[in-house]
Amino acid sequence: MTALGVAGFFWAVFAFYWLIMSFGRTRARRRENPLGRLFHVLYMGTAFYLLYPRNSQVGVLRERFAPLTPWIAVLGVALTGFGVAFAIWARHHIGKQWSSQVEIREDHKLIATGPYATIRHPIYTGMLTAMLGTALIIGEWRGLAAVVIATFGFWIKARQEERFLEQEFGAAYAEHRRRTGFFLPPLFRRASPSSGVQSSSSV
Repeated sequence: MTALGVAGFFWAVFAFYWLIMSFGRTRARRRENPLGRLFHVLYMGTAFYLLYPRNSQVGVLRERFAPLTPWIAVLGVALTGFGVAFAIWARHHIGKQWSSQVEIREDHKLIATGPYATIRHPIYTGMLTAMLGTALIIGEWRGLAAVVIATFGFWIKARQEERFLEQEFGAAYAEHRRRTGFFLPPLFRRASPSSGVQSSSSV
């Protein structure tokens, strides 16, 4: 199997896990404006369109930024696999409160276990890592363009999630923000009293 085939298998595992875990979720009590959801779908649709391996409609973006060497392929496969595994791990810790939309669900509780102990949006972190790995395997500028577009889309969505959580949990969520990083763990963690707060993204 080629490196791109292995990466495709990892993405298939990701999609299958998301599908089976989408059942049995709690109902939403508050959700984002449908227009915001539409924009996010467009961002991500564009990003994955650029990653599509047989895409020939992107002109100069088909030029290579990385040489065809085995070590780059291995690095790309490793990043894709790690990113998918990390996203699944984060999704497991959200459980039934996960949503593809920005929502506050009924009896919304927050999670401080696993990746959410240090990162506020670890599912996005995992997906972006996997996309970067796949972009390395492809080796064309369209792959990096996909990562940039997805990063921007996730940043917009994550900011909206944080506004919802701040309105819902107030000072407790503000304290959690001081202790964690956005997409990556903070370089320096401030010492603060434990508030017992847990945090969750809705993707």
